[in-house]
Amino acid sequence: MATITAADVNKLRTITGAGMMDCKKALVEADGDFDLAIENLRKKGQKVAANRSDRESTEGAAIAVVNADKTAGVVITLNCETDFVGKNESFVKLATDLANQALNYATKEELLASDFNGITVAEKLIEQTGVIGEKIEIGSFERLEGSFVGSYIHAGNKIAVLTSLSANVEGAEEAARNVSMQAAAMNPIALNEAGVDAAIIEKEIEIAKEQLRAEGKPEAMLDNISKGKIQRFYKDNTLVNQDYIKDGSMNVASYVKSVNADLTVTGFKRVALG
Repeated sequence: MATITAADVNKLRTITGAGMMDCKKALVEADGDFDLAIENLRKKGQKVAANRSDRESTEGAAIAVVNADKTAGVVITLNCETDFVGKNESFVKLATDLANQALNYATKEELLASDFNGITVAEKLIEQTGVIGEKIEIGSFERLEGSFVGSYIHAGNKIAVLTSLSANVEGAEEAARNVSMQAAAMNPIALNEAGVDAAIIEKEIEIAKEQLRAEGKPEAMLDNISKGKIQRFYKDNTLVNQDYIKDGSMNVASYVKSVNADLTVTGFKRVALG
């Protein structure tokens, strides 16, 4: 039987991220064979993952990253089961590493199939499920491209936002960050009126009319009054029409113009835990 040293255990721990006792046990069972020990630890991860597949993973870390020339960004959530794990430094680092890797891909499926230090991202998540003992998975995945893309991550990695602007000009960094903060705080459902699903508007019109009927308003007035309520709905729920949270005297579109007349908001992506 091979002699298992503390250095061996520490080496395996560095490779896999598993606990010291798990690494020692894996090496003993593999008679010092590192490849077999790693394989056994991964199998343990698969078993734990299978056992936890029906568990909810609503905690974790929301991460936003942008490429070097500020023309594309990705926001993802790496989900786990408890807030304790979600705040762990190594967990947040893994989430950040995965987000940076995601810059190279258009979909979550492509990311999961990509190589991550010799195994796929999907296999890495199974491995981490075994190491941590909680269900670990990529939840949200959104990509945004534009002439300029900026980002914001809310304190505690609970919300992450990307915002794209019409030009890479002076003030773009500041404007993109502030608009991203706006989207994090106010959770708009669309960029502008055109982005709101027609079914949502139809529902809002019907709700408005029912409220007006309950107030005794004449049927002949319902359409005009409903239009006013829909305009208010757009103001409250579309990003560029919302009151700017740092200065309520202007909306978001006007704020961006005040930073640089050449700027408009062209898109945003927001992901959140839970």
